[in-house]
Amino acid sequence: MSGPRILAIESSCDETAAAVVRGFEVESSVVASQVEVHARFGGVVPELASRHHLGAVVPVVRGALRIAGADLSSIDALGVTAGPGLVGALLVGVQMARGLAAVTGLPLFGVHHMEGHIASAFLGDTVDGVRRAPEPFAPHVALLVSGGHTELVRVDGFGQYEILGATRDDAAGEAYDKVAKLLGLGYPGGPVIDRLAAEGNPDAIAFPRAMLTKKHNFEFSFSGLKTAVLVHTERNGMPRSRVELADICASFQAAVVDVLTRKARRACRALGVSRLHVVGGVSANRGLRARLEQVAIRDGLTLRVPPLRYCGDNAAMIGAAAAARMLAGAPPVVELHTSRAIDDPRIRLTGESS
Repeated sequence: MSGPRILAIESSCDETAAAVVRGFEVESSVVASQVEVHARFGGVVPELASRHHLGAVVPVVRGALRIAGADLSSIDALGVTAGPGLVGALLVGVQMARGLAAVTGLPLFGVHHMEGHIASAFLGDTVDGVRRAPEPFAPHVALLVSGGHTELVRVDGFGQYEILGATRDDAAGEAYDKVAKLLGLGYPGGPVIDRLAAEGNPDAIAFPRAMLTKKHNFEFSFSGLKTAVLVHTERNGMPRSRVELADICASFQAAVVDVLTRKARRACRALGVSRLHVVGGVSANRGLRARLEQVAIRDGLTLRVPPLRYCGDNAAMIGAAAAARMLAGAPPVVELHTSRAIDDPRIRLTGESS
């Protein structure tokens, strides 16, 4: 897919990112992580995140342009994450993008963060030295799963979304971080639990799978699972060996993965959809990816999971969504918003007036 050349910025949480994309083809993607900044606090500190975005945003934008061999005169439009996210963090990216738009006269497209994740599954990139062609936007069921979001979305086309179900409490990634903190594993919790889970027995502890009894219920709840891990440690004590620790992690991850995959399968079956996309930071989880591949083969589903570098927050996905908006004829608009839901009526997902 060819398309407009977009310079995009993402700063919704603790990653300062910029990218140059042409349609869904990635020319550069630069991410400055703040993991080390927030690790000692066990989670993201909003004020610190905003300060570090301020210092990183200009070098990151310059780096993205340099790697792409581009300058502002070769850019067709600008894209920026307009929410949801931390307000202070979002403002850094939005104001940087607005400044560039004012100087260059380029159109600026505000992108919903979740719409960016949906677009990430269509990105073309070089994987293992092989150039993969970008995919055309196709109808599918999207499982958006990250530290702040867990949603099943019916996607009929770009800008055409229907939330089938979302989490009622903790998002899946949030549960990973809280359980990791409980077990003294540090932040972020997802990668370390995933590594330890590979060593453990997923059947060692029967942790609960919430909200699975009703076939057409596509909502999630992970707060009870987090509490179950706490109760287990209170009754049995903290793990005294790496084996015990690995078993807790494997059993916890098995419960999360089971709920996510079973709900996603149900959604595909209920809608008669044969294409499943799983996006967001938790889509990098090896246990989840392995289970999804098994489910896709068993159910005859076309499964799309972004390359690892585009699972977490990045600007390439924001640029792709901005390019799709531009091609769809949506007017340039940036409205800052902080809600979680992709179907929030205050958010202009199709670029039309509210």
